[in-house]
Amino acid sequence: MKKIILLVIAAVTFAACEGPQGPPGFDGLDGVNITAQSFEVTTDFFAPDYAQLIPFPNNIQTFPDDMVLTYLLWDEVPGNNGGTVDVWRLLPQVLYTDFGEFQYNYDATNGDVELFIDAPATTDLSQLAPADLQNQTFRIVILPVELAGTVDVTNYQEVMSAAQLSTNDIIVIE
Repeated sequence: MKKIILLVIAAVTFAACEGPQGPPGFDGLDGVNITAQSFEVTTDFFAPDYAQLIPFPNNIQTFPDDMVLTYLLWDEVPGNNGGTVDVWRLLPQVLYTDFGEFQYNYDATNGDVELFIDAPATTDLSQLAPADLQNQTFRIVILPVELAGTVDVTNYQEVMSAAQLSTNDIIVIE
């Protein structure tokens, strides 16, 4: 019995002890609502670079850890309501032609996106059809790091849904 009482006293003593309080953590960003953002641009590609540098609109704020995704308007298909539905594909997108292959691709920073057409040295880009070079529409989605690992980025609709963005939220650059 004495051993049980001694054991209970020891357990209560250790449970009641508490060490010094640790240092305070870093302050967070109070009140900052981090959301996804998107904008759309239609552009043409010209020789010899076949590239366009697109700066982000001034009202779009990015952070170093944000993910920048770029989608190409691939097609417009009939919708259920009689209208059309846009089909968006994540870049890079490779196309195969009779004279070789090429791809639409992009590089991104926290302030701009460079859209370009890339190809192996064996592909003569001067043979591209005007439809491949002119009036190409892209949607750029800036996704906060908090959402980046939770969504299938190849699925444009899933990205827009997770980001809580609608077509009304997309800034169109003329």
